[in-house]
Amino acid sequence: MPLSPPVPREVMHTRAITLRGYRRQDGLFDIEAHLTDTKPFAMPNQDRGHIAAGEALHEMWMRLTIDQTMVIVACEAATDHSPYAVCPQAAPNFGRLVGLRIRSGFLKEAALRVGGAVGCTHLRELLQQMATTAFQTVGPARARTELANATGDALDTRISEHFGGGERMLNTCLAYASDSPVVRRRWPHLFAGRDPAG
Repeated sequence: MPLSPPVPREVMHTRAITLRGYRRQDGLFDIEAHLTDTKPFAMPNQDRGHIAAGEALHEMWMRLTIDQTMVIVACEAATDHSPYAVCPQAAPNFGRLVGLRIRSGFLKEAALRVGGAVGCTHLRELLQQMATTAFQTVGPARARTELANATGDALDTRISEHFGGGERMLNTCLAYASDSPVVRRRWPHLFAGRDPAG
């Protein structure tokens, strides 16, 4: 276990999110998400009557179909379980995402189409992680073909070039910090740390 041992405690809520990126035979990509929320205790519910311990309070699905340029060509969402009978009515509205490109500003653009009273908070929460999964699916899929026999950082280099190179990636995370050993190896001209050799 990578975390320190916890104090004695009781589970009150479990949210599980599974995301998968697929390359389709027709050249498009499917990004799928599945979300479940469960409680370890039973509870009454006005619309469902009763929710048993371990039964999904929320269970939702979403599939974004995108092309190689990250444009959404289809979007399907479904709500199998929710605390309110009306909730599943929001799922079809996510079809409004068709035509958006997953890029900087995507979440703001998506919120204009499926935000507020036409959307679903939990389905919208999936969009950020689905966008990340899309980047981790499409870029490497293209690069894998181009770099079939490459070694070392070749795939990572290809992906970072897609995002604008070292200058754009610098200081976006710990690994790409200006004083990181990764930056020293990949982009020595951007390295701002201390040279361990002296």
